[in-house]
Amino acid sequence: MSVTSQASETSALVLFSGGQDSATCLAWALERYDRVETIGFDYGQRHAVEMQARQTVRSEMVNVLPQWADRLGPDHVVDLTGFGAIGETAMTTDRAIEADARGLPNTFVPGRNLIFLVAAAALADRRGLEVLVGGMCETDFSGYPDCRNDTIQAMSHALTLGLAKPSPIETPLMFLTKAETWGLAERIGGAALVEMIVEASHTCYLGDRTHRHDWGYGCGTCPACELRAAGYGEWAARA
Repeated sequence: MSVTSQASETSALVLFSGGQDSATCLAWALERYDRVETIGFDYGQRHAVEMQARQTVRSEMVNVLPQWADRLGPDHVVDLTGFGAIGETAMTTDRAIEADARGLPNTFVPGRNLIFLVAAAALADRRGLEVLVGGMCETDFSGYPDCRNDTIQAMSHALTLGLAKPSPIETPLMFLTKAETWGLAERIGGAALVEMIVEASHTCYLGDRTHRHDWGYGCGTCPACELRAAGYGEWAARA
């Protein structure tokens, strides 16, 4: 979960997309750090709803976790639209979701998380924030090579060398299933946090905010919706 993180660290920058995972990571960081800021990336994603969801989740987070409201600092958005053009995929253009020749889903944006982490580390250095927090997970899906623990460890090492300072990356969801991620949100903020994530966060690859399910909004058929729905169902059955 942790890559070179130390107990004495008091500030964090959360990679924050407005989805279920990053919303849970934001709550996790607010529970642990005295000062928390967020960073998002406009990389030419197909649907503006993702960027809108970020602001809704941030504003609602302080309502459901008022005990840590004073810990939440500024939000930052980095323009990476040029990178989106380089890594053209089903996440940035209107095309069917399918597997590529490597067996990876074509929702995989090559190098996306690597670029995100470099940009986040540069901002964290400028802002005096000690830890990066990301929602990468290798357990439940995803096939994305830049979500794997080995990749994150390598990035932390590279950033530490390149910035000449410790660059810990916390990934609290790395070895959790989606059901366990819902459980983590419940542990941190109870039913109120779970319901806020259901209602406000956005996961659907097709940008659907018209169909409301028990687990939130989405088309219900894209891989992201199916994973979120299955995890919610498993968690709800245990609750």
